[in-house]
Amino acid sequence: MSLRGVVRRAAGSLVHRLWAAAREAGTVTPASPGGYRFRRLGEGACLSFPVGAIFGEAWIEIGEHSLIGERVSISAGMGPGVDLGPDSIVRIGRSCSIGRGSHIVGHQSIDIGDDVFTGPYVYITDQNHVYDDPEAPIGRQWPRNNPVSIGPGSWLGTGAIILPGTRIGRQCVVAGGAVVRGEFPDHSVIAGIPARVVRHYVPGRGWLPPHPDGTDAGTGIAAGVDVTGADVTSVDVAAVVGTGVGTDLGANLRSGIGADAGADLGSGIGADLGAGVGADLDADIGADLVNAAESAGPRAARGRPPIPE
Repeated sequence: MSLRGVVRRAAGSLVHRLWAAAREAGTVTPASPGGYRFRRLGEGACLSFPVGAIFGEAWIEIGEHSLIGERVSISAGMGPGVDLGPDSIVRIGRSCSIGRGSHIVGHQSIDIGDDVFTGPYVYITDQNHVYDDPEAPIGRQWPRNNPVSIGPGSWLGTGAIILPGTRIGRQCVVAGGAVVRGEFPDHSVIAGIPARVVRHYVPGRGWLPPHPDGTDAGTGIAAGVDVTGADVTSVDVAAVVGTGVGTDLGANLRSGIGADAGADLGSGIGADLGAGVGADLDADIGADLVNAAESAGPRAARGRPPIPE
C-alpha cells in the first residue's frame, strides 16, 4: 500500500473514532447537563446526537427508556424563554422510539402514550395556521391550537403527519405519508390523504376492512346493533337489508311463498269463480233458450203442415 493510502486509512479511522466519541458525549441523558433542563427525562431515556432544535424543555416530559433519534426537533411554545404556565405541554411516554428527523411541535398539549414507535420524518403538531381573513396574509393570522393524543402501543409510519385535534386510540397503525386529523378508535389501521380507517380489529375474526355502509365486514349487522336474544321484526330485517339477508328473504318470499300463494289462489278462487260464474251463466243462458223456444213454438206450429192421421 502506498504512503498516501496509509495516511488516508489512518485519517478515516481517526475521523470515525472522533465522531463516535462526539456522539457519545453529545447524547442527552438524565445525567448530562442538557438532561437537567427537561421537566422530566426518565431513567434510561436519551436524545441521540446530533440533536435537532430543542426548546421549551421545562414543559417537555420524556418517559423512561425512550429513544429520541438523531436530528429530532421537540419544542414547546413559540420560542425559547416564553413562560407557558404550570403544566407540561409535550408528554412522551415510556419505552417510545421517535425516528430520526421527526418534529414534535407543541403549543397546548401533545400526549404520546407508552410504547409508541415512529418512523423517520414524522410531523406532529397541535397548532395550525388559519385563513379566516381572506385579505390578511395567512402567516400573519393568529394560529389555532387543538390538543393531540396518540394512544399507547401505536406505530406511525415514515412521513406521517398528525394535525391538530387528532386523537388516535391505542394499538393503532398509521401508514407512511398519511395526513391524519380527527378521532380514530383503538386497533385501527389509518391511511390516506385525508386519512381514514382502512382496517380494524374484530375479536375472534382478526383485522377486517370496514364495510362501505358502516357495518362490520362479514357480519352484515350495523355497528353497535345487538341482535343476540332479540325478536327479529320487520324493522330488524329492514335494518340489515344491505347484508343480503333481506334480499334473500325477499327473493324467497317472491319465489316460494308468492308462487304457493298464487297456486292456491288460482286453484281456490279460480275454482270458485268457475263454479259460481259457470252456474250463473248456465242458469241465465238456459232460461233464455227456454223463453226463446216457447215464443218460437206457436209460430213454428202455424207454419208446419198437418200431420196425417
